[in-house]
Amino acid sequence: MNIKPSLNLLAVYLLGAGAFTMTAAGTLPGKPNVLFLVVDDLRPELGCYGKDYIKSPNIDTIAKSGMVFNRAYCQQAVCSPSRTCVMTGVRPDTSKVWDLVTHFRDALPAVVTLGQQFKTNGYFVQGMGKIYHPGLDDPATWSVPWQEPKAPIYALDEDADLVGKNMQPKDEDGSDDKGTLTSSYLLPKPNTANASEVATNAKNPAVSKPKRKKANASGMSNPRGPIYECADVPDSTFVDGKTADLAVSILEKISKNPQPFFLAIGFHKPHLPWVAPKKYWDMYDPAKIELAPNQFVPVDAPDYAVQPNDGEVRAYKGVPPSGPIPLEIQHKLKQAYFAGVSYTDALIGKVLAELDHLNLRSNTIIILWGDHGWKLGEHMAWGKHSNVENDVNAPLMVSVPGMHNAGTHSDALVEFVDIYPTLCELVAIPLPGHLEGTSFKPVLDDPQRAWKTAAFSQYPRNAGKTGAGALMGYTMRTDRYRFTVWVGRKDHVKIDAMELYDHEIDPQENYNMAKKPENAELVAKLLAQWKKGWQGAKSMVAANTK
Repeated sequence: MNIKPSLNLLAVYLLGAGAFTMTAAGTLPGKPNVLFLVVDDLRPELGCYGKDYIKSPNIDTIAKSGMVFNRAYCQQAVCSPSRTCVMTGVRPDTSKVWDLVTHFRDALPAVVTLGQQFKTNGYFVQGMGKIYHPGLDDPATWSVPWQEPKAPIYALDEDADLVGKNMQPKDEDGSDDKGTLTSSYLLPKPNTANASEVATNAKNPAVSKPKRKKANASGMSNPRGPIYECADVPDSTFVDGKTADLAVSILEKISKNPQPFFLAIGFHKPHLPWVAPKKYWDMYDPAKIELAPNQFVPVDAPDYAVQPNDGEVRAYKGVPPSGPIPLEIQHKLKQAYFAGVSYTDALIGKVLAELDHLNLRSNTIIILWGDHGWKLGEHMAWGKHSNVENDVNAPLMVSVPGMHNAGTHSDALVEFVDIYPTLCELVAIPLPGHLEGTSFKPVLDDPQRAWKTAAFSQYPRNAGKTGAGALMGYTMRTDRYRFTVWVGRKDHVKIDAMELYDHEIDPQENYNMAKKPENAELVAKLLAQWKKGWQGAKSMVAANTK
């Protein structure tokens, strides 16, 4: 059923929200459009997050017209689970998506996605680029079929030729067009292997599948292409550039449509491989780029908490298959990552410029989020796939036309499952009953208000005393602490290990305090809060908003 609130009810709602202004005649303008921007592997290391050495002027303009969330958390730090949380509004244990090969409709065949809810309520919904994980699109989400242009991974023939025979993935996240993993980075093995074992795993990377891929013809342990490429080519050479061009053409078409639109645009970069046109590399001097100061695993943490030999980055040529990455290479890797950020920023600017050209900005909500964070040498690791702050904290900003608090930041703890109900409330469409997040619209109205007591994330591991493949790490971020409990995946009762980090004195999460006797009372208190889970935090929000 297409349920639409009456104009009078909508007017009352919007006046109360303070999000939109009335016209001179006292009538409401049409429902706002939504520009939904997602960027892969994006750290909250942008100009608008106070990192002035990063060149991100276009993303920064979104921040200036909206609100930046300093403490926004994904529910699992890997592509498909995180994106599934946003698009379905449920957490990984409900969708049963903890990997890169499972579709949420296997467990939830009738779930109403974010796009479906907007579509049902009068919106034209279109998606392009990386929204869902490649190979796991959901046709029911869109008004018209999702699109992604085709483009080479590398611009230079000599780089493309270095990809191992029969090993080049169909997408950049390590899966072929059937969603079959070609890398071990989903559920990495515990960091106990010696160097020869690590090299063997790199040659035969599909540890989560019984059938392994063959090593490439050269016998090298890095089966993909170079980890980075700097080529003097146009922006439109790569898939993200072509996606931005497609978005501009689609905007021009749908601007003539009387329906409001929900346009979802997903950019791959700065996902590996770090490939960007030369002009973005030239923005950064690698010698001036500071390296991570905490290049060691968290002290007293379980050995599987962070895995420096994560298979994602080790699959590419240009890095050693295991062990520390030399400092001179680290400077170049960070330059390559930063170039990818600025490349994507420029493409977002191109889309925003078209929005302005069509006079759509004044009636369009813009949301930008990164699907998860990324470690750039922190804890001696390069990648995501853990519960540390670097991985689960990701950028989130929302710009609503006419909002009273434009250009501000909020320290409220928010979660990516909150995006679905927030966008629905901002345009006054009904909330489906299955949602497991909480609309943070009240925070947009009052950035300082009391909000969630905790944000929750999780990550599975093939490790631990309870047996191989048996653990799930559930982590809780409170105002001051990160508290992680590793439990058996089957019973969720037997505790294998705990981690406790005090962000007041240890914001980098370098020292696990959970084992110290003097912290026993604090651990017990946090464990009681942890056992109440996200449901407990959600009930506290409900109490605060009454």
